[in-house]
Amino acid sequence: MTKPKVLLLGEIEYAHDAWNALSDIATLITPQSTTRPAFLQECTSGQLDGVHTIFRTFDSGSLTGPWDAELIAALPSSLRFCCHNGAGYDAIDVAACSARTPPLLVSNCPKAVDDATADAALFLLLGALRGFNSSMLALREGKWRGEPAPPLGHDPRGKVLGILGMGGIGRNLKRKCDALGMRTIYHNRKPLGAEEAAGAEYVEFDELLARADVVSLNLPLNPHTRHIISHAQLAKMKPGVVIVNTARGGVLDEEALVQALDSGHVRSCGLDVYDDEPNVHSGLIRNENVMLLPHMGTYTLETMAAMEERVVVNVREAVTKGRLVDLVVEQRGLV
Repeated sequence: MTKPKVLLLGEIEYAHDAWNALSDIATLITPQSTTRPAFLQECTSGQLDGVHTIFRTFDSGSLTGPWDAELIAALPSSLRFCCHNGAGYDAIDVAACSARTPPLLVSNCPKAVDDATADAALFLLLGALRGFNSSMLALREGKWRGEPAPPLGHDPRGKVLGILGMGGIGRNLKRKCDALGMRTIYHNRKPLGAEEAAGAEYVEFDELLARADVVSLNLPLNPHTRHIISHAQLAKMKPGVVIVNTARGGVLDEEALVQALDSGHVRSCGLDVYDDEPNVHSGLIRNENVMLLPHMGTYTLETMAAMEERVVVNVREAVTKGRLVDLVVEQRGLV
């Protein structure tokens, strides 16, 4: 029998052996096109007919552009599965995938990123609480801590950590902050079970904003969460609050944040993600009190390799069993 075709969009960088081993069960192919218009033409011309599953790398967006309704409609009718290399999948219009007949099922790889992203969040949290950034800059300019020295920072011990989005990354961060003596409250669409919550207190959204000394954003970006933190929500937070975002830039209104930083209502923030990457709001750049990373939450060799290997697991499951291990939450009612 002819093997199913698996299309690789982007490049495998680390999991070469795992990817190549798929040749036992599938014909592995790559597109000829290098631009979105050419890729759309390649899809509609029939050249990719018979493709059953796609391995989609994050960087393949430079080839295809976003997986919007136009692209999803152009994909071959034979396609059943899209295995995405990343925890966040806001570049994929899942509703349009679900509307196909039969539905185009999508997987991500959330668990592989939990440790590394929570580590980055912890780094940003500590740096913002302690006010390290301005003195790190001053030291490189030969000014020691700064001239004048910055205000004293704050210890994490005894502070309330408010996690908005208590998924795998949020729970991982909570465990790390337990060791620092922080108390965790959280808000989700619904409370976690006692074992998953591990002592964290479930609260309503507004209560989290009012009580937290540090607010950590760990929720996916979708139409419901875009700018979930803006002027009104910032105003409900404690004076001197610290905000950490390692989720997606779009969940936080950067203009509102800059105004709150300039007024002093928000003491500091630690950001790894931005609304218009790689562009960063000028008000954040000029504020030496904030901690900024260029989207490095998963930027470790171990995590990058684990992500690719997890995508291969999903591809193998799709080809051999017609299902996905890590089906995205929006589609779990479809199967």
